[in-house]
Amino acid sequence: MRRQSRFITAALLGLALALPAKAQEPAADTVLARVGTAEITLAHALALREQLPPQFRQVPDESLFPAIVEQLIEQELLYQHKAGELNLRQRSMLENEVRNFTANAALTEAAEAALSDTAIAAAYEAFAAEFAEGEPETEYNAAHILVRSEAEIEEVIAELEAGRDFADVARDHSVDGSAQAGGDLGWFGEGVMIEPFEAAVMALEPGEVSGPVETQFGWHVVKLLDRRDAQVPPLEEVRDDLADHIQREAARGLVEELRAAAAIENLAGDMDPAILGRSDLLDD
Repeated sequence: MRRQSRFITAALLGLALALPAKAQEPAADTVLARVGTAEITLAHALALREQLPPQFRQVPDESLFPAIVEQLIEQELLYQHKAGELNLRQRSMLENEVRNFTANAALTEAAEAALSDTAIAAAYEAFAAEFAEGEPETEYNAAHILVRSEAEIEEVIAELEAGRDFADVARDHSVDGSAQAGGDLGWFGEGVMIEPFEAAVMALEPGEVSGPVETQFGWHVVKLLDRRDAQVPPLEEVRDDLADHIQREAARGLVEELRAAAAIENLAGDMDPAILGRSDLLDD
């Protein structure tokens, strides 16, 4: 019985040795290539792919992957060839690049950490409160018909005076992108439209139509559809602006915090700014 047991154990061991080893799942530190003692890892390849312009990231992986590995190999070869022989100009540029990359990484992390639904909700609440302060601004809903020449605008005015619907005339004649909407430009506040156009809008009462108005775009006829006190825009309309503000403030806050905690000496105050023209100082 023991002989049979030993035979089965030996047979199973032999079978295990004969089977191909199970491939390990690649990790960030998986080595893709070696150049001398330097190792190029999967992390290097993944990082390089993220740095590629969008059009190159669309290349199929089966073509892109070996090309990336070869590029990293060639870069390492050149790096090893040149790294110890950089001149002053090159060393200074490299140090600036490292400083810039690291600084941007710090700012990006601070900005991303500050952004959350809670932060956006608080920012929107503050924005709405500030919006409600003071005298309300006026918003205008206007439509227009835009043509290229004075003769064309006279024809448009004649059709309107004959009783044709403003929106129909806009669809037939206007060369503006709003033509298919009957010339409707939606709601806008003061300072959004160019001066002659805005002045014409503000001079009208709802339902009135202007005379010909010339701007740099051509000739317009304007109809004021309505006016109202400006309303707080909904959150979704201002979410991106609020997010940008939150992230800018977080980045600025990080810099101010670091400044307050650091010993900084700016020794350049007494130097002649013309020194920036002395690029010859980088020649060594």
